[in-house]
Amino acid sequence: MANPIFERLFPAPVNGGYKEEDAYIWCGSCIRGEDGRYHLFASRWSKELGFGVNWLFNCEVVRASSSVPEGPYQFEEVVLGRRERHYFDGMNQHNPHIQYWNGTYYLYYMGTTYGGPIPGPGDHVSSERGTEVWNNKRIGLATASSVFGPWERRDTPLLEPRSGQWDCTITTNPSVTILPDGTTYMIYKSREYAGSTLQLGIAVADHPAGPFRRLSDNPILGFTDPDLHVEDPFLWHDGELFHLLIKDDFKNDSEGLTGEWGAGVYATSTDCLEWTIHSEPKAYSRTVAWDDGTVKEMCNLERPFLLLQDGVPTHLFAATGTGERAWHFSHTWNMVIPLAQPK
Repeated sequence: MANPIFERLFPAPVNGGYKEEDAYIWCGSCIRGEDGRYHLFASRWSKELGFGVNWLFNCEVVRASSSVPEGPYQFEEVVLGRRERHYFDGMNQHNPHIQYWNGTYYLYYMGTTYGGPIPGPGDHVSSERGTEVWNNKRIGLATASSVFGPWERRDTPLLEPRSGQWDCTITTNPSVTILPDGTTYMIYKSREYAGSTLQLGIAVADHPAGPFRRLSDNPILGFTDPDLHVEDPFLWHDGELFHLLIKDDFKNDSEGLTGEWGAGVYATSTDCLEWTIHSEPKAYSRTVAWDDGTVKEMCNLERPFLLLQDGVPTHLFAATGTGERAWHFSHTWNMVIPLAQPK
C-alpha cells in the first residue's frame, strides 16, 4: 500500500510559499482566517545575522497572507516579538503552530530567554552559551478572537520539563490537534541531555489552553537505537485515527526509518500513544519536483505542516533552503506542496 501523503504530492509552485529577500524564514503554520484569506505564521530573523544559532537568539513570529493557499504570501505583521527578559519567552519566539476552535485562534510556539548581550552580525556565540539558551526552550500560547489579533500571551509555559526524566531539558516543537469537544492533544520534543537522542512526548488537556498533563511518562515511538532521531512532529485527527508526520533526523548513516535523511515519516495511532509506522514510511522527500519542470534536492525540508480544509489535508507546508549542504544556507523560505484530493 502506497504512502497516503507521498502518492498525492503535486509539483511545488516555484513562486509560491513565503519568502523575504533580507530575512531567513523558518517553520510555517497556515490557517484560513475569518476574512477567507490564508494566513501563514512563520519564524523570521534578519539575514545579516547569518543562520547559525540566531534562530535561538534573534527570532520573531510573523504573519503573512495570501488569497490562495499556495501563495505567494506577503508579510503583514510581527505577531510575537521580544518583551521583558524575565518572561520565559522574553528574548526569542519560534516554532509557531496555529489552530482554531470555538471562536478563538490558538497560537502555540516555543519561547526562550537569556541574559547577556544579544548576538549581532558577525558575533561569535560559544557552544556553551548556545546549549544554555537551547535548554531554556519552553512551549507557550497566545490567543486571539481574530487572526488579526490582538494576541494575548500567556506569561508561563504550557508544559515544563521534568527533572530526572527523559524530557528534563526542554519542551519545544509543539504540534496540536483539537477534537470537536475541545480535548486537545499536543506532541512535543525533548531529550535527556545535550547530544542525546531527540524524542517525542504526548500531553493532553480538556481545553486548548490547558492545563496539559502527560499521557505517559515515556516518549512515544520508543526507539532503542540512539541513531534514530526524529523531530518536527505534525499531528492531526480525522475523526477516527490520529496521524503523524515527523522528520527522519537519523544519525551516523544509520538509514533511519526512510533511508533518506530529512525525509518525512508517516504513522497512525488509535490512542496517540501506540503508533504504527506505515509500511512505506516516506511521506515526502528532500528531492522536490517544481511546477517549472525542474527537480531539485533541497538542503533541508523541515517543520511539516498540513493545511486541513473540511478535515482533509490539502497542502503541505515546509521550511526549506538552498546552499552547499544542510544547515549552511544561502537562503531559506517556507514552501508549499499542493496535495491531490482523494477520489
